Amino acid sequence: MPVNAHPAEVGALAPDFELQDQHGAPVRLSQFRGGKVVLVFYPLAFTGICHGELSALRDHPLDAQVLTVSVDSVFTHRAWADQEGYGFPLLSDFWPHGQVARAYGVFDEAKGLALRGTFIIDGEGVIRWSVINPISSARDVADYVKALADIH
Repeated sequence: MPVNAHPAEVGALAPDFELQDQHGAPVRLSQFRGGKVVLVFYPLAFTGICHGELSALRDHPLDAQVLTVSVDSVFTHRAWADQEGYGFPLLSDFWPHGQVARAYGVFDEAKGLALRGTFIIDGEGVIRWSVINPISSARDVADYVKALADIH
């Protein structure tokens, strides 16, 4: 897996960022301080595994703010969110291409997109749990539920 950085580590302060959501509104990670965040990187909208993962997030509400990130454009995210009824922010890491995925160490330089990285961030902005799967391997929302229950 040709990634250009080490993954953001559990126990470290989560790299802050600001990206546009599917409506073009700016969303900054630090605006969610005081609550838990599940930060989910995925390769591309409108693809099978990504659809399954984001639909599971839609259908199984978590005790946290869900933020999803891919290199797709705001316009692609809007069309996908409208089609699938995704109510959480779909954030565009389109330009500079993959900058936030790089900051978290989950950008695949050879393919130009993010791996399936998930980071659970506590109210202080510290990464408390993470998992990084290859592009071809789906994550299980049950793992997020368990990890969130362990974070106070």
